[in-house]
Parts: sequence; structure tokens; C-alpha cells
Amino acid sequence: MQISPQSVIVLGGTGFLGRRVVRRLQQQGFRVSAGTRTPGAAAPQERGPGAVQVQVDLADQGVMARALSGAAWVVNCIGFYAETRQQSFQDVHVSGARMIARLVQETPGQRLIHISGIGASLHSASAYVRARAAGEVAVRSACPAAVILRPGVMFCQGGVFFGDLQKLVARLPVIPLFGTGRTRLQPVWVEDVAEAVACVLEGPRAQRKIYELGGPDVFAYRDILQRLAARNGHRRLLLPVPFVLWRLAAALMSPLPHPPVTQAQIALMQRDNTVGEGIAGFPELGIRPHSAVALGLI
Repeated sequence: MQISPQSVIVLGGTGFLGRRVVRRLQQQGFRVSAGTRTPGAAAPQERGPGAVQVQVDLADQGVMARALSGAAWVVNCIGFYAETRQQSFQDVHVSGARMIARLVQETPGQRLIHISGIGASLHSASAYVRARAAGEVAVRSACPAAVILRPGVMFCQGGVFFGDLQKLVARLPVIPLFGTGRTRLQPVWVEDVAEAVACVLEGPRAQRKIYELGGPDVFAYRDILQRLAARNGHRRLLLPVPFVLWRLAAALMSPLPHPPVTQAQIALMQRDNTVGEGIAGFPELGIRPHSAVALGLI
């Protein structure tokens, strides 16, 4: 099958990051398909304008091979934050990522961008964090030319992360902290991550295999909450809560369809989530990331 250099499939293409990647690539003139488990089920705002939705299934290599066929680029944005009886972190972030990488490697002319995350470590106490790191190893082993992007905590305007924390600050007079709240975060605007994907696809600036993507601002978690409270004239008590209690709470809430806190989130909050020294990032891609402060979100 002849592959058009402008054809891209974004796996997880109706998700938080994936749908923004779809939209950004369409703006650049790429012909984009959105890979999803449930084509047609996404809400209108979750669909890229005119993007074809393609059935994907990490448990079925044949389905995946058909979905990826004809694409010059495969962008794996599939994210999975809470295990179920049907799927584990290993299934999605390691076995699934390895299968995708193998299919790309076996297809002449096809290339892969794999989305991971800052903080992935094989030595983490968290099954989620270990799986993300093992997934990177599996991808690089199966497809050595793959480009890996590791975004930090992603936010959007009026919604995820800062918006969610703002709702918490507005509702609770006492706000529980993860530990002492000193964990340092480098939040990144999701649109800048989508731009990074576009830059890798578009040309020669992507000379590295791994890029860590963090915004220009670094905050301690407790400082974020204090700034949000002050911004709206609230006085809030910040209550340190040991991580052992958070893990217990997450375990108790895990049977819920959409638990408010997961073991994966707790694990990520136990260590600083910032760009590592000497690792390529936005500057090497020619991107100046947007500040949450400048965007008026904090």
C-alpha cells in the first residue's frame, strides 16, 4: 500500500490530548484519522473537524494493523490511569505500546511518536509509573526510530488541572494536601504539547529521540492552591495528609466508575514533576511554551 506523507493516525484521538493533536495537525494540512475504541460515540467537541474515526483495539493485533495501514505517522496518545478487571497498566502502556511499535517498525515508511510522561521510572513504587517507563523501553526496543514525548501535568484554559483545582478551592474551606504540598510541578498547556507533535511531524527540528515538555512556570502544589484561593478572595486552610492515607483512600474508591483520586495520581504527586537537566524539550523544537500566569489561569 502506498503511504501519503501527509497521512496521520492519532491513537486516543478523542481524548484530552489526542483531540487537540488531531485539530492541530488538521490546521497544518495533514490528513488525520482519530483512533478510538468507540467510533461515533465521542461528543461533538471531542471530534476533530472532519476527522475520520477509526476503530482500534489493543487486544486485537489485526484490528490495530488495519487501523494503522496507510498512515505515514502514528501518534500514540492513549492514556490509561485506573486499572479495571478488563485492562491493566501492563496491557495498555507496555503490551499495547509494544504492539503498536512493532507494527510501525514492520511497515516501510511509517514513523511513530509515543506519548509518555515526565517522571516515568522503572523503580517507582507505583504500577502506573513503572508501566509508563516499561512502555518506553518496549517502544524503543521494537521501534528504535520512535520519538518519545514526555509532557508534564497538562492543563487547558477553563478546565483540566487549574480549573479542577479552582473548583476544589471554591467548595472546600479545608483543602487536603498531598503530603506537605511541597511537590514541584511544571504544568504545560495541552495546546503546546499538540504543537510539539506537529513540529516533530513537520521536519528536521526533531533531532532527538526523547523530549520532556514542561511549561515556563514551576510551582509547589501548595503554592498553586494558595494562588488560586487569593485570586478569588478565599481564605483556605491547607491540611497536610500523609501519602499512606491517600493510597488507602484511593484503594477504597477504586471500585467507583470514575474515582476522584487514583493510585497513579498519588504516585505522580510523590515526586517533583519537572523537566530533567540536559534533556531536550520545547527549545529544541523551536517552541516557546505558554505560561499559565500569562494565560490568566493562576
